[in-house]
Order: sequence, then structure tokens, then C-alpha cells
Amino acid sequence: MDENKDLQENTPETTKEENPILEYGSSIIQTSKGTVHVLTIVGQVEGHQVLPPSSKSTKYEHVMPLLAMVEESEAIDGLLVLLNTVGGDVEAGLGIAELIAGMSKPTVSLVLGGGHSIGVPLAVSAKRSFIAPSAAMTIHPVRLNGLVIGVPQTFYYFERVQERITQFVTANSKIKRETFTELMLKTGELAADVGSVIYGQEAVELGLIDEIGGLASALDCLHGMIRERRTQEKQS
Repeated sequence: MDENKDLQENTPETTKEENPILEYGSSIIQTSKGTVHVLTIVGQVEGHQVLPPSSKSTKYEHVMPLLAMVEESEAIDGLLVLLNTVGGDVEAGLGIAELIAGMSKPTVSLVLGGGHSIGVPLAVSAKRSFIAPSAAMTIHPVRLNGLVIGVPQTFYYFERVQERITQFVTANSKIKRETFTELMLKTGELAADVGSVIYGQEAVELGLIDEIGGLASALDCLHGMIRERRTQEKQS
């Protein structure tokens, strides 16, 4: 009886600790350097349409309030975003990217494996971005699933959505607008699509991503930004 009682008492605590990782793909790292919230964006970014249970997805209705909590929490010093995504819903992805870009706290992103499609705005939304040498990023025009009405308004809508993405990416990175547009409309590189695939070092050389690096580099950068922010707060 005593063993069962101990098990019951310990179970809620274990579940409480594991839930953030299992449910939201996030965790909190506390060290003497500061408290960092780690957010993972993996699989497809799920928007208004629910993806099948077999699909790995990041749900925007989970991520958005979580980002608001990180921004307002006095206990959290910075945000590390780990990206390995194939893309997904444009509206949801842009919404998350805008939230990260609008945060006052130190933010760092790290592209691991891939940051494709709408993953590109998500990667550049942080104040400093890193990419692993082997990681890839796919840049292509906007696609639309479901019913497409063949009228001029539809093509105008596509153009405006693409312009929103282009403006965001060029405003939050060092890549030139002409270069980004050229990569997006390139033919002959993707087997069944228009666009380009760029890899780690190339993404840095183009100005899309700030630095080549891994987890240690991204955390070092974030801790440096946290120290700088603390110094500014003490001086003010």
C-alpha cells in the first residue's frame, strides 16, 4: 500500500514536467547564465486545417500563447527556436514569425535538418539566426490547396501573399530583394516545382541566415544577448 501511495504521489509531478515537451515541443533551461525557453518547430506548421494524426505537426494555437507567455514572464530571459520543418500553413507560419520578430527579449533561431517554405520566415524572425552546415532551406512561390478559381483575382491574391513573405524575409535578414525573388522563381532545380534549395554556408553567404553553427553556438549567442540586455537594464 505504501508503494502504491508513493507512486500515485509522484505521478502528477512527473507528468507536469513532461507535458511541455510532449504537448508543445518546448522546455525551459535554467542555468547561472539565465533562463532560456526552448521552442521546437517541427514537421508541418498546422493552421486552420487539422492535419492527420500520422503527420508530425506544430500547432499555431499552441505556439502563439506560449510566445506571449515567454515575452511577459519575468522568469524567462530569452528564447531559442529550433527549426526542422517542411513548411505548412502560410498564415499560421507568418503569424508565428511576426510574434517572434516583435518580441523585446533576446531571440535566437537554429535551423537543423531543414527550414523549408514558410520555415524561411520563421528562421529569420529571431534577432540572430544560425544554420547547421548540413541543413537545407527551400524557397519557392506560394501554393494553394483545395479549390482554385481561375480568375484574375486569384492570381492577384497569390501575388499579394507572396509579397508579404518577401517583405518579411528581406526586412528581417540581409538578403537582397532581387536575390530572394530570383531564388524563388528559379527553374530547373526542383524536379516538380519552381524555386531553389540552398544549404548552410550558401544561406549565410546570401545573407539569409546570420551564421553557421550548432546548438553550442546558438546558446552562446543567446547568453551573450541576455548579458547585454541585463547590463542595459542596470544602466537605465
